[in-house]
Amino acid sequence: MSFLLRKTSQADIPAIADIYRESVLNGVASYEIVPPSEAELAQRFAAIVSQQYPYIAAVDADGTLLGYAYVSAFRTRPAYRWLVEDSIYLAPEARGRGIGKALLAELIDRCTGLGFRQMAAVIGGASPASIALHRAAGFEEVGLMKGTGYKHGRWLDTMFMQRALGEAMTSDPDPSVYPGTLFAG
Repeated sequence: MSFLLRKTSQADIPAIADIYRESVLNGVASYEIVPPSEAELAQRFAAIVSQQYPYIAAVDADGTLLGYAYVSAFRTRPAYRWLVEDSIYLAPEARGRGIGKALLAELIDRCTGLGFRQMAAVIGGASPASIALHRAAGFEEVGLMKGTGYKHGRWLDTMFMQRALGEAMTSDPDPSVYPGTLFAG
């Protein structure tokens, strides 16, 4: 399956909603129980891109959305501003084809170029596939929280993983390089 990566747009929201709906209803990556509406997802999208965080799509040759990925603030307190959290969702037919790997690699490259120093993955259901994807991209397991969610009739654990970006902790960050506006003074 060939695909290309591109920046997402507001026009992608219906396809994003379809992919996310399937994940909410059938998976454990998201701890949401009821899929949000397209309007809600459009608001979430606008909030992320308004802060200048990367939000990318994987599409096939016909332009069909196969998956999407983005980063957002891990927490909104200013000292966290150099740390982002990644999110990756794939259509069922796109899983296991290297699309998640490509999306994550692109997020890592973009976030490194933007000056972020750390990326976190908060993996719902401690999904073995997501853990393997992140491990292959250089993430390390930094914690497991047991029984953090209850979905599909079972208790779910949450795995935290982390990856250093760029200079990581070897130097002080340059506040003028920070790309987002979330913490602008």
